[in-house]
Parts: sequence; structure tokens; C-alpha cells
Amino acid sequence: MTSDERALLRHFRSLAAEQRHSLVDFAAFLAARSGRATAQPPAQPVDIPRPQTESVIKAVKRLTATYPMLDHGKLLHETSNFVGQHIMQGKPATEVIDELEVMFQRHYELFKGE
Repeated sequence: MTSDERALLRHFRSLAAEQRHSLVDFAAFLAARSGRATAQPPAQPVDIPRPQTESVIKAVKRLTATYPMLDHGKLLHETSNFVGQHIMQGKPATEVIDELEVMFQRHYELFKGE
């Protein structure tokens, strides 16, 4: 086991059950993102309505699917910051999701301007 794997496992074990699920979901999101398809994404956002209750990780997945035309690598740092605010600092999910939606919309507007 590498030092990174040991550190990840140590952090994982220090989390509460709900936070562990969020971390696993986020890792799955990152893994899925690394295997991006080569097909041309649509130029318009996909209409995926926001559920009444949604976790931050599910919101990231929904927004990633809503805006497939964006380079999600460019969004990773900002997205990770928002997820961290929720998981590590306890910021309410609804606030974080609202901010994520604004960030994705802003990046889409920049994409359209290119």
C-alpha cells in the first residue's frame, strides 16, 4: 500500500458514516470522469431537474451530466472546494448545491463566449 493509500484510508476511518459515503461517492465521480467518452457533447445543457432533496455528490453528478460540454477538469478544483466545505466544514448541502449551480452556469456562459 502506498503512502497516499494509507493516508486516504486513515482519513476515511476518521469520518462518520455519512461522510464516508460522500467520500466514496466523490471518488466514484472522479473515477468515472477519468474515462470520458470521445463523442462530441451537446452544445446546450441537458435539462435535468434538481430533486427536492439531494446530496452534494449527487448534485455534482447531476451538474456534470447537465453540462457535458464543459471541460470538467477545469472545474475540478472549484468543485472540490465546494465538496470540502460541505464534508469538512459542515456547510449545509443546499447552500453548497446552490453555489455549485452558479459555478457551472458561469462556466457554461464562458464556454458559450469562446
